[in-house]
Amino acid sequence: MDPRLPILSIIVPIHNEERSILPLYDRLTSVLMSLCRTYEIIFVDDASTDRSHDLLDNLVQTDPHLKVLRLRRNFGQTAALSAGFHEALGEIIIAMDGDLQHAPEDIPALLKRIDEGYDIASGWRKERVDNALTRKIPSRIANWMMSKASGIELRDFGTTFKAYRAEVLKDVHLYGELHRFIPALASFYGARVIEVPIQNTPRISGESHYGLSRSFRVLFDILTIRFLLKYFTRPMHFFGSIGLAGTTSGGLILAYCLFTKIFTGRDIIQDHGPLMMAGGLLLLAGLMMFSTGLIGELVMRTYFESQDRRIYAVREILTQKKAESIDDRR
Repeated sequence: MDPRLPILSIIVPIHNEERSILPLYDRLTSVLMSLCRTYEIIFVDDASTDRSHDLLDNLVQTDPHLKVLRLRRNFGQTAALSAGFHEALGEIIIAMDGDLQHAPEDIPALLKRIDEGYDIASGWRKERVDNALTRKIPSRIANWMMSKASGIELRDFGTTFKAYRAEVLKDVHLYGELHRFIPALASFYGARVIEVPIQNTPRISGESHYGLSRSFRVLFDILTIRFLLKYFTRPMHFFGSIGLAGTTSGGLILAYCLFTKIFTGRDIIQDHGPLMMAGGLLLLAGLMMFSTGLIGELVMRTYFESQDRRIYAVREILTQKKAESIDDRR
């Protein structure tokens, strides 16, 4: 790696956080300088309407470690994080919020776990300071559902405060509001994830951008991540199962109606009209699911082949030559 490049990249999405920027920058700088590692700080201004950008513009003139990205409009936290990840040059990338609810002093604890060999160190707000009714209880339910859907044993998916090895993020593409599922998406390619307790302090100013209504949208994300992790490379297994159930049920119902008509001569429309209609709908729905599964298989094949993407990720390649060079250094 080029020695001039930073080892650490700190990504901080910002949206109307003018009162938090200066104290956050001071604390971040103090912590990062104490680590004795090269670093960069990337503030991503998600189209703030207050003085946030002016403050960042002044800071960037005085600190060569600082970089500011300003998005054209308010794209949301996932897009802001994705922009920061693409711009980051460090071997280790740390994402955190810009409202000072994440303490920069917890960065060494995250880095310690990365240095131990983990690919992702995910923050865990063990002692939350949020309102129990609108934040704590919905969050606990959502985290439990996310854990079951993704198969990753984390107690706090919602926090942005995480440390990543840069190569892990190369395999993760973000959209919608899937930033909270980065550990689950990365685990698809074998990333090793550990949870680290972090502080959770009250906001010093402004209002939270999260509310009870956002908890309901998380449910759709959970369904999305469940499908992506289990059926991403084999959509036919999902749609085909539903299609098989529909065509089998519909076929049996229509066969029964036909058998009754042939051997009893009864008026099927009059006696079993609703049943026959249900059988026809089930048969058609099953065929549609089969078709959707086939189209999904074709789309996934086109996706992987056109972009030269692989359905696996290699952690390391060992050769005799490499082993000999290691022995020589010893």
